[in-house]
Amino acid sequence: MDTLPHPLPAPTGAAAVPDSAGLNLWRADPWGQALLRLYLPADLAAHLAPHLDRMGALAGGELDALAAEADRNPPVLQPRTRRGEDAPHRIAYHPAYRAMERIAFGEYGLAAMSHRGGVLGWPAPMPPAAKYALTYLFVQAEFGLCCPLSMTDALARTLRRFGDPELVARYLPALTATDLDALRQGAMFMTEQGAGSDIAATAVTARPNDDGSWSLSGDKWFCSNPDAGMALVLARREGGAPGLRGVSLFLLPRERPDGTPNAYRIIRLKDKLGTRSMASGEIRLEGAMAFLVGAPEAGFKQMADMVNASRLSNGMRAAGLMRRAVTEAMFIARNRIAFGRRLVEMPLMRRQLGKLILPAEQARSMMFQAAEAMRRSDAGEEGAYALLRILTPLLKFRACRDARRVTGDAMEVRGGCGYIEEWADPRLLRDSHLGSIWEGTSNIVALDVLRAAEREGSLPVLRAHLAGLLGNGAALPEALPLFDRAAALAAAAQGNPALARQAASALYHLTSAAAMAWEAARLEDPVRAELARLVLRHRLRPKDPLAAEDDPVPEALLARVLA
Repeated sequence: MDTLPHPLPAPTGAAAVPDSAGLNLWRADPWGQALLRLYLPADLAAHLAPHLDRMGALAGGELDALAAEADRNPPVLQPRTRRGEDAPHRIAYHPAYRAMERIAFGEYGLAAMSHRGGVLGWPAPMPPAAKYALTYLFVQAEFGLCCPLSMTDALARTLRRFGDPELVARYLPALTATDLDALRQGAMFMTEQGAGSDIAATAVTARPNDDGSWSLSGDKWFCSNPDAGMALVLARREGGAPGLRGVSLFLLPRERPDGTPNAYRIIRLKDKLGTRSMASGEIRLEGAMAFLVGAPEAGFKQMADMVNASRLSNGMRAAGLMRRAVTEAMFIARNRIAFGRRLVEMPLMRRQLGKLILPAEQARSMMFQAAEAMRRSDAGEEGAYALLRILTPLLKFRACRDARRVTGDAMEVRGGCGYIEEWADPRLLRDSHLGSIWEGTSNIVALDVLRAAEREGSLPVLRAHLAGLLGNGAALPEALPLFDRAAALAAAAQGNPALARQAASALYHLTSAAAMAWEAARLEDPVRAELARLVLRHRLRPKDPLAAEDDPVPEALLARVLA
């Protein structure tokens, strides 16, 4: 190890342990404000600026403390009252979790802002990029509650798209309420012991009633937010067609229209690796009243709308987890002194920090690209749905996998303290593993990229999108030729699905590089342009693992993220 002629004095005791408690995570973000101005109208970006600043302060302070407390005190099922009465849907939550609900659903309206005006004082529904920008900050403190937030938002979206107008009028206001007494959170109950990703194996049955409602019977094996006010449920119609055509989509309210508890019960709660603050459980449907949503034989197709919205949210949450992990690692590197030097001055540490920054920024750019595609798709723009249809699984597949590595490597920067539950690192690491499993494992989602290419013709649309990004002064000339090779790989994967993951990764890296190059050109930001080039160099170009070559992290990059 090289030595310094005048080494820094080493702090002792507690002074030697950097603590980022109270850091405003919005202000600590080197690109947050600039990127927001690219992806939101100027008036909305200005309106949200103080709300984002406050969320950044909450995420680095009060919200972070609440998240840690809720993580240490998971929910408890209470199936009976102290008098011996059945309470089939009752779960006790720690006050810290309830306090986070008030911030997320109440003060910020994160589940409502895409569906109606009036949230945060804005007169109209906000575009997806606004919701994801705020939730991206929120998730840097609390991941578990983001699952109910996402499902409530996605359920409202799916109900609006496919539900009967009378059903929408009856239930949508409660889904989009910011008054917690009026709010009914959402959930989706799909998974069964024999029907995880294989929806055609659904065994829960649906029987029609004389009043137009349906009775659902059977067990659902993994249900997050199981005490939600309403859930979308997949069930097989009695006498229906075999396979997916016999599976329909139903809205299951927690209470019947007359106010009595619906006929299902939470059997037990799951003891999970992460997302400990939020309840996940097993549901037994005992002739529960439910209402058909949309076309009877299109149940899975309609539920896929909610699943895809949740997948996009999963990718956003992975990006947020990586951003928090990078912020913590940078704080430690800047403030920890060892061997007479700050960690950030050490060449090997600088190299490792660069490896954390790159995937975190890729995921953030892909998050905003997918959010903008969703806005355009909802507005009916030609080709936007095909673009959204491929961007969503690309983001979910790669960003969620990257988050597992980034959170683990960032923990290492903190050293032994990073392994201690008093710090945020263990929670970030545990929660990061969820994204690669829920709403489709990595294999399922990689295959969904191929499905989007085959059924929606998404690859030519994605290529045209990249050409548009790169034609705006973004200097990345090798990207389109590499994309053509990646598209050929995806085509080969249609006949050889074992190539699906390789193809999905290549398409993700190229799309994220093009997005960052476009952002850099618009912002006149050479550092972000260098990030785009680094994606191609480190994640797509071949490299000899035995070559004695060094590719140092650019000084300008570290100066930006360590400012």
